[in-house]
This record gives sequence, C-alpha cells and structure tokens, in this order.
Amino acid sequence: MKKLALLATALAMVSGSALAADMHVKAVKAPPPAPFDPWDIAFGAALMNDYVFRGVTQSNHKPSVAAYFEPRYNINKDVQLYIGAAGESISFPNRAAAEIDIYGGIRPTVGMFAFDFGVWGYLYPGGQCFNAFAFPGSGIPGSEAACVANADPVTLGLPVNGNFAKRSMSYYEGYAKVNVTLNDQFSIGVNEYYSPNFMNLGAWGNYASITGKWTAPSTTFGTSGVGMYVSGEFGRQWLGTSDRFYGTQIVGQPFQFGIKEPSYNTWNIGVGFTYKVFTLDLRYSDTNLSKQECNAFTSDHTSRTIGPINPLGINPGGFESNWCGATGIAKLSADLTAVTNLK
Repeated sequence: MKKLALLATALAMVSGSALAADMHVKAVKAPPPAPFDPWDIAFGAALMNDYVFRGVTQSNHKPSVAAYFEPRYNINKDVQLYIGAAGESISFPNRAAAEIDIYGGIRPTVGMFAFDFGVWGYLYPGGQCFNAFAFPGSGIPGSEAACVANADPVTLGLPVNGNFAKRSMSYYEGYAKVNVTLNDQFSIGVNEYYSPNFMNLGAWGNYASITGKWTAPSTTFGTSGVGMYVSGEFGRQWLGTSDRFYGTQIVGQPFQFGIKEPSYNTWNIGVGFTYKVFTLDLRYSDTNLSKQECNAFTSDHTSRTIGPINPLGINPGGFESNWCGATGIAKLSADLTAVTNLK
C-alpha cells in the first residue's frame, strides 16, 4: 500500500509539473499585445432644424447642416493633441456664405477629470458691409469710413430695419474646459471661453457655463443597442462695448462711439438617443434677452416688429428680434473615429 501511495504521489507530481510547464510554454507563445497607435481621426456630420449658438439662432430659425474633421495624436493614453475643421450653414445679417471653424488644442485626463484647452477660430467668408450712414456726403463723422476703411463695398443699411453689419464678423476664442465623470451615469462640466473681439463687434466677450449629464444604464432598452441620456447647460455671456461702427453715429447722442452690448444668461435642456454612431438630440433653448436687446446684439436682418422707440437707447428704432427667444432643436448626427469604427 505504501508503494502504491508513493507511486500515486509521484505521478501527481509529474502531472503537475507537466501542466505547469505546459502553461509556461503557452504563456510564452501568446501573441504580443497590439502596438500602441497614437494617431486617430474623428469626423462626422449633422442635420438640425435650427443652428443655435449660446441661445441665439445662427440660421434664422431654419434648418442647418454641419460637418467636422478632427485629426488626433495621443501622446499616451492620458494626453491627446488635436486640430480640427468644421463647417455650418448659417443665415447672417451680412450675408456670409457659411461658418468655417478652425480649432486646435490639448486634452489631458487626470483620473475622473477630463480637461480641454485650446483656441477656436470662427470664420464667415463672403460677407457684405451694411451701414445706413456709410455714404459720401452724409456729414456724419466716421460713417463714410465705416465700411470703406476695410475696402468694403458700401450698402445703405439692411433691408427694412436699417441695422448695421460688417463685412467680416470673424473672430477667435481661447477656451478651457473640464468634464468630471462621477460614475457610469453622472458627469458634470465647467466651460470658459474668452474673445478680445467677439463677433468682430469691437467688444470683448466672455462666456462661462456649467453642464450636467445623466446617462441611462445600458440595460434600459434591453439588447437593442439603444442608449439614452439627459443633459443641460446654464451659461452667462458677458460682453463689452462695441466699436463706433455699431454706435448711434449721431453727434451729441449717447453711444455715438459704440454701444454697451447686452450681456445675458442662456440655458438649455434636452434628451438624446444613441444607436451605434448615430445620435438624435431633442433640446429646448432660451435666453433672458429682450427682443429689442436681441436686435441690437444680432443686427437681425429679419426684425420687423416695432416696439417702444427710444432715440437715446442702444436700439433707437425699436425693432424687435426673435432670434434669442425660446426654441426647440432637433439634431440628428453621426460621429465616427477611424480607429474604432473603420478597423
């Protein structure tokens, strides 16, 4: 019996050694991990019933299309460099052909904190200059040069309401953002943007906002692959004083050297549904700007309703614009990355 026990023990030791050796061989022969590829490209397109930017329509409450292209370089898994270009269809007072965005920056991630620092340029090619007082012999100081100083063709004011608009409304902003992922469902964010010459008004602009997002559990819609989220934002746009082009341009009146652009609050809330690379976002947006303040800020070429006239105000004609009021936005977008979606 002792001999049988010893023989069984020996066989077990041999079998165990063979198994360990086999496991060791398999581990050595396992394929190496895929090499780290630092490059990626994100791109996408969207169709929306209204292009709204910080509570103000950029498309005259009409449908708009958008597309973007963003090459990325990942220094490591926590630091990404990027540049990008985007385009949107718009309806601006100066008749600009489109909005073209050129941007770039760096996205560091530290634990649950995802930062984003960069510069964003907004270009509006194809614009015209409109100034009701910019014609020879008007006698109003500075008005004749208001358009022609930049070799702009002179047009006598915007149709119907006589608002002013520069040929170029291009500008740039520097920004800093952070998004905090609290858990699989909740995240919050803080954003800060600054421009020394917002919309080429001659006025500085500063925008700050807070955001929140709740993402539904992946099992909400079973195995359909459909996801859902609810998100919102509250922001404040501060603005300085415009240059003389947007002033009353009448000697002796207030604001002849520029108007104090109206600062305002804006907010939005919505629900989104995702499926693979597609997102349908349904959103409500609004601001606290009055219709007359909105007209003074946007130079809306469609404003026709006349409210109380105040010759000494920033909106002396009393025209009112609905570009800054409550609106509903439906946006269907597709977003892809080359590494994730095309390999």
